[in-house]
Amino acid sequence: MLFLDHIKQRRTIYAIGDNVSLSQAEIEHTIQEAVRWSPSAFNSQTSRVVILFGDAHQKFWNIVRETLRKMVPAEAFEGTNNKINGFAAGFGTVLFYEDQAVVKSLQEQFALYAEHFPDWSEHSSAIAQFATWTALAEKNIGASLQHYNPVVDEETAEVFDIPENWKLRAQLVFGSIEATAGEKTFMDETERFKTFN
Repeated sequence: MLFLDHIKQRRTIYAIGDNVSLSQAEIEHTIQEAVRWSPSAFNSQTSRVVILFGDAHQKFWNIVRETLRKMVPAEAFEGTNNKINGFAAGFGTVLFYEDQAVVKSLQEQFALYAEHFPDWSEHSSAIAQFATWTALAEKNIGASLQHYNPVVDEETAEVFDIPENWKLRAQLVFGSIEATAGEKTFMDETERFKTFN
């Protein structure tokens, strides 16, 4: 039951801070292990991860802020800015990428399955994201998964020297849990599950 307990512990935590008891090295190791052991189609290991702490973490959220400032009407920007401030208040951010060069290579090697490899790459990324999020939650680190791609992709790639073949899929911002998540509700099980014998 321990694994299911960890899954239940993993929640979207928006109120995060930088009062984390683990060292940066311990967090980095946790993230790397979670991604390393996440399954992928054909063991392709398409997931790539960029971990941002300190100034780099702040720099990324400033990129998001300034990108959105150009897109969101001025009268509505205060709410957006407050949201970004909440993310910037965290301890760090994990940028999840998928290596499109590997996807393309697999498509060429296994032509019969070529059309499926982009989907399977997305599955791999989702598993890596979930594994990382759950591993951090197990260590009492709160997080929320964000998707500011593709609008921040170009500048982020430039600032952090990201290879051209890496495609940004999600951003997991994490930190100390400053307020717990609300109660989780569930849809009717009869609408979601079927079992046959």
